[in-house]
Amino acid sequence: MAGRADQGPHHPTPDGDGWAARLLDHLRPGGRDPRRVVAWLAQAVEAAVCLQDADGTLIAGTRIPLDDTLVADVAAGRISSAAVQAPGPRPAAAGLLAVARAAPFDRRAAEIVTHTAGVVELLLRERELTTAARRLRRAAADLRLAILQLLMVQDTVSARRVAAGLWPGLLDTDSACVYIVEGHPAERDGLADDCVDVTHGQALVVRCPAMDGHVIVLSPATATGERLRTLVDGRPDTFLGGSVRQSLAQTATAYGQAISALAVARFRPEQAAVYAERTHPARLMEPAALHAWSTAVLRPLDRLPHHTRAELLATTRLGLEFTAVSAAKVLGVSRNTVRARMDRVESLLGADFSDLAVRATAHLALNTEAARTEDLVGGVSQPSAVRLGDLLAGPALRTWARDLLDRLVRDGRDLRGTLRAWIAAGGNAERAAQEMGMHAQTVREHVRAAEPVLERQLLAGGTDLYEVVLAHLALGDLAVPVLLRANQGQPDSPVHR
Repeated sequence: MAGRADQGPHHPTPDGDGWAARLLDHLRPGGRDPRRVVAWLAQAVEAAVCLQDADGTLIAGTRIPLDDTLVADVAAGRISSAAVQAPGPRPAAAGLLAVARAAPFDRRAAEIVTHTAGVVELLLRERELTTAARRLRRAAADLRLAILQLLMVQDTVSARRVAAGLWPGLLDTDSACVYIVEGHPAERDGLADDCVDVTHGQALVVRCPAMDGHVIVLSPATATGERLRTLVDGRPDTFLGGSVRQSLAQTATAYGQAISALAVARFRPEQAAVYAERTHPARLMEPAALHAWSTAVLRPLDRLPHHTRAELLATTRLGLEFTAVSAAKVLGVSRNTVRARMDRVESLLGADFSDLAVRATAHLALNTEAARTEDLVGGVSQPSAVRLGDLLAGPALRTWARDLLDRLVRDGRDLRGTLRAWIAAGGNAERAAQEMGMHAQTVREHVRAAEPVLERQLLAGGTDLYEVVLAHLALGDLAVPVLLRANQGQPDSPVHR
């Protein structure tokens, strides 16, 4: 039975058969495996060998009955090794190497066991260090994800506190950009490491909890975008989408923009794209009227406690942007929690989120609320009784909508008609197919064909789809939805129509 190799005297003996060289071979890179060492030892001394950890779990070799008293002495360091003839009844409570054979231990066998114990200890220490390093990497990854999740729900104060200890100065900024690098899921760990390397510690790099192939990069540094482009350049099936600069409180908005840009990047030869904010329809609406309308739409939530209101708004924003499952992974909660919060908002607003026009309208109100600035909130007289139809009737918005949807006319197929029917059917291809008298697969193919033409991702939902829905609403191709059916004082309720 052998304990720590650094305890007790060592008396080197001649190595007549070269066993020491063979033992040292097990320390070479690529050959460092305690199980192989134990197997070699068993053959070298013609014995049964057992290597177990501190809990008595077998690591390598075959189980050997051990004497409890000797095990305790070896574990405590009172002796470094012992030779016994009668085994004990139970396995050891401390990690050790045990060797048992029928023949007595001669000088050669004792030397081999002693030196092998030292090699095993080195290998076990290396394994412990590797495991500890892996745990630290995992803990750091979990902290980065926690920071991102805090930013997603606009808790910038807590996010800064968490980041300050490990990444000092990273979030000492008012704004940042969000990038998403997409690659093969099996290669994501290496891709994330590359993102860390090229950003030189000036970015928050997170493995996306919702999409297996995505790496999320949040950075205040202006050079990050170009550095990530060099990473994507020349890599097949690797794409980069980036947001415009947003305040940290608007991280969720920036994330949605990066997702939209990623969809565009898939159709570009450079495999990279930045969100084109000029196409955002909210920018083409009269700001004061837009804010007055969104305030009225969300007024039923104002009677809730502040933290509850903020939680419901943040969750619903992400739930409308992505699936409930993906939103749950991003927020670090269950999908049932996401659905329950969205159901509550849906009930308070008197809305039907299965209707794509309603979802697009609610998404517009929520993002307008999230982007509200002090100069628009404080002391400015805002018009009352603003209707969604008034916002959609602006000439700038209608021109944008016409230019966008007219792109579909260039295709010989009726992509625009199919897309309109698909949206009216709530994104259900089967229902749209029945309405148009075509096969459901044809509907899906038409919608998929519209994506590169519009440079927007439609089948995945989210901001891109909602912008296209708003374009249809602005041109009158779809009926303007009704929110707050139970609140007759709200401008968009039926009494005002």
